[in-house]
Amino acid sequence: MNPEPSFQLNPSVSPFASTPEPPYHVVVFSSLLTTGENGYGAVADRMVELAAGQPGFLGVESVRGADGFGITVSYWESEEAIAGWKAQSEHLAAQERGKRQWYEHYELRVAKVERAYGKRRP
Repeated sequence: MNPEPSFQLNPSVSPFASTPEPPYHVVVFSSLLTTGENGYGAVADRMVELAAGQPGFLGVESVRGADGFGITVSYWESEEAIAGWKAQSEHLAAQERGKRQWYEHYELRVAKVERAYGKRRP
């Protein structure tokens, strides 16, 4: 079984990020975990906590299946904010550990959101 960060399991928090009107930026991180927990869940939780304190952070949405495949979408005010997050020292260390130990395969994509809409039932 693959670990799931606890931030995904908190029922009092909406799984949807609250974002402003566009434009804003997204980082889409898709990954397939290797077998074994190896401290992944705790570090994933820490990265969300750390990202939330970064200038320009808007929110995050994340899911992971039982097969180890997951997608995390983080929302940012600007490309500069994303660059600041990428260069954050604790995040850099987690990236290296991920490449070495946690991820069988990953893809990262960065995009600018020009339009966004949704529907919520009353």
